[in-house]
Amino acid sequence: MSEHFPVIFHVTFEDEGGRLDQFLIEKIADVSRARVQQLIEQQLVLVNEKPARASLRLRAGEQVSVLGPVRLEPLRAIPEDIPLDVVYEDDDLAVIDKPAGMMVHAGAGASEHARNRGTLVNALLHRFGRLSTVGGELRPGIVHRLDKETSGLMVVAKNDLAHRKLAAQFARREVKKTYLALVHGWVKTDRGTIQASISRDSVHRVRMTTRRSGGREAITHYVVRKRLDSLFGKFSLVEVKIDTGRTHQIRVHMASLHHPVVGDSLYGAPREVKALSRPGFAKAHSMHPPAIPAGQTISLGRNFLHAAALELQHPRTGEKLSFARGLPAELEQVLARIGQGVAP
Repeated sequence: MSEHFPVIFHVTFEDEGGRLDQFLIEKIADVSRARVQQLIEQQLVLVNEKPARASLRLRAGEQVSVLGPVRLEPLRAIPEDIPLDVVYEDDDLAVIDKPAGMMVHAGAGASEHARNRGTLVNALLHRFGRLSTVGGELRPGIVHRLDKETSGLMVVAKNDLAHRKLAAQFARREVKKTYLALVHGWVKTDRGTIQASISRDSVHRVRMTTRRSGGREAITHYVVRKRLDSLFGKFSLVEVKIDTGRTHQIRVHMASLHHPVVGDSLYGAPREVKALSRPGFAKAHSMHPPAIPAGQTISLGRNFLHAAALELQHPRTGEKLSFARGLPAELEQVLARIGQGVAP
């Protein structure tokens, strides 16, 4: 958002009838709904020079003024005793197998009593004490991130020298990251590259999209490891490598091929997968009787996306380091459940 305040917007006939908060989300580039709510709550938004509610319905000809940036309380990460799966550790770095459901760090708009609990950073500070400071007080040690509902390997920097050298490796695309994903449907080709820029969705601000121009370059390579044809439908287990690390990159790119990641309802996957009644399926696949009755469901509660392998150079010695972790139990269980409806 502009550093020059106030910022003035004029309500047109096309905007008439819309809510104030939605109007600002559409008018201000790269702003979240939460940040807009904070602006309004702090009376930093005026409509015709008067404070207004987020739900106010606007009329053509009105003037909306944003007086300044949100005033945020100082926030720093605090140690918290949370179990960690440490794959590797030395004086410069650690490699962690992050579980799904854990945020990497608190958001800039979080309060200490709200979202600054239960994050990977909280756990890291308790386990290691000191971490790199390059990323700021909210993100000590964090060189790269995984989405909250994505599990798998992350490298963490223990000191500033290690952080800068690791960050340089990421910037030069020298760090090799390999993911496993289960996606809906059979991907058309056994391997391929998706090269489509990614930007924030102009309407649904929590989503990213490949459908807008001017986004950031994003490159994803995939190989189909297995195709499944089951009573729950068709699926592809894909191995994915990314050259870039954009927000939601794999999820957005696979969805752009009309093969959303299983469990990823944000990008079009159903919240649950239901066993179908497929006449002739059992007979054609020599299944007698079908292992899964029609109507049974699989509900994952997370994305079927796992950072399975990580390869980098040690920031101090230059030694090549390679790490791998298999699918967590909940994802193996989903594959096993689908497999009950697959012909032997």
